[in-house]
Amino acid sequence: MSISLGRAGTMARRTAESLFSVLFPSECRICGLPLLNISRLPVCPDCLSGIEPVSGKVCSICGERVLSAFAEGDVEGFRECPVCRRIERPFEQAVAYGSYDGGLRELIHLLKYNGVSPAASVLGRMLEEALIPLYPVFEQEKVLVIPVPLYKGKRRQRGFNQAELIARAARKASTLRDRFELAPNVLLRTRETHSQIGLTSHQRRENLRGAFAVARAAQVTGREVLLVDDVYTTGTTVSECSRVLRRAGAARVWVATVARTQKLASKYLGIQGFNVSKSQGFHAENELAEKLEARELETLKP
Repeated sequence: MSISLGRAGTMARRTAESLFSVLFPSECRICGLPLLNISRLPVCPDCLSGIEPVSGKVCSICGERVLSAFAEGDVEGFRECPVCRRIERPFEQAVAYGSYDGGLRELIHLLKYNGVSPAASVLGRMLEEALIPLYPVFEQEKVLVIPVPLYKGKRRQRGFNQAELIARAARKASTLRDRFELAPNVLLRTRETHSQIGLTSHQRRENLRGAFAVARAAQVTGREVLLVDDVYTTGTTVSECSRVLRRAGAARVWVATVARTQKLASKYLGIQGFNVSKSQGFHAENELAEKLEARELETLKP
């Protein structure tokens, strides 16, 4: 009898250990080192502490890093990158917590592609920190918080919208949570779109043309809107969403993302041939960005 109980105890212990290894992975999903503490988020403290906010001077409109030669702003600290000096954005300002690389990129991927939902809380706190410079604006009136939507098929497949999870977590962490009205079903993605990676500027515009619509314009009209997404890459998606929201009557649109891809376009301020006027519209941003990137590749060739 005692032998049977002993075997039962061993089996129970092994079952518990197996369950623990599934629920609480033994290795950090970023660096691979063993996790020493039980946590719902399989990322070690060192990797989390290594994720830092963007440093240095950034454009006061789009958040692009501005190199030292062009970092001087006006008396109030306002500065523009070369692209924003030429292009009128459909949003007032875009802020981001950090650069889309390293640990921050891996953390976003854990949420977005691996369904590690506890990562949303950490990313939400980062987003909330990025929003602090905008608090003087948001203290004036209630702000409509709109996550960039997924198409319904992708939403069903993934089971969640990462932008919405991050927006909810940021609102929960904010001292101004009562000023933020979350509205996840106001902006809709009306058709499926392809990945923007590798597309030309024309292809990106065509890919997103007519892809977004406002379901209830009355809820947007005259409101300050905060558009939330996980990553700002080329800016095409948030620009298209902002344009649609403005057409629906939004007073102003602000953009907040956890991460931002830094193009470092500022070094080309003095290059001839990039004379794009604001009257050409914000879509010209992509052509300019492609020219800057092409020139960057040319300068790096052996």
